[in-house]
Amino acid sequence: MLKVTARKMKSALLYTALAVLANAAAAEGPDIAALTALREGDMRKLNFHSEPARGSDQEFISEDGGRITLAAFEGRYVVLNFWATWCAPCRKEMPQLSALQDTHGGDAIEVVTIATGPNPQPAMERFFEEIGVTNLPLHRDPRSDLARDMGVLGLPVTLILNPEGQEIARLQGDADWSSDSAMAIVAALAGAQ
Repeated sequence: MLKVTARKMKSALLYTALAVLANAAAAEGPDIAALTALREGDMRKLNFHSEPARGSDQEFISEDGGRITLAAFEGRYVVLNFWATWCAPCRKEMPQLSALQDTHGGDAIEVVTIATGPNPQPAMERFFEEIGVTNLPLHRDPRSDLARDMGVLGLPVTLILNPEGQEIARLQGDADWSSDSAMAIVAALAGAQ
C-alpha cells in the first residue's frame, strides 16, 4: 500500500512540475535544466545538450517508398528512434514508443521510427505485427546515410529534435518511453509549442 501511495505522490510531483514547465516553456521554449530535472529511471540516460546540435538533410525512404528528409517533420518536436529488425532491445522498446505516440502524438509532438541498415520492408512489417505496433511509421535508412550523418553508433538510439530540426537530446540504448518520467518530459516539450 505504501508503494502505491509513494508512486502516486511521485506522479503528482512530476505532473505539477510539468505544469510549471509547460507555462514557462510556452513563453520561452523548453527549459533544459527543468527538463533534465524530470529524468528518472531509464530517462536518466536521456542527455540534453546545452545548445541545439545540427540536424541532418540526408534523405531516407518514407514508408510509402518516397525519398524524404527530416525537414518533413519541422514545426513540431520529434522523438526520432533508430532501430533494426534484428535488434532485441528495439523489440522491447518499440511498444513503449507506440504508447508515447498514442498519448502525446499530434501537432506538437511526433514519434518517428527509422529502421537503419538492411531491413527489408516485409521483415519490418512482420516485426511491428509481432509486437502489436500499428501507429508508428516504417521509414527506412537502408545504407545508414542518415544514421551516420547523425552520429548514431549502435541501436537503438533515440534523439529529440526541436521544431527547427535540431537535436536537443539523445538517449543511447533502450528506455521505457511509457514511464511517468518520459511522459512528463514529452508533455513539457509539447507545452513549449
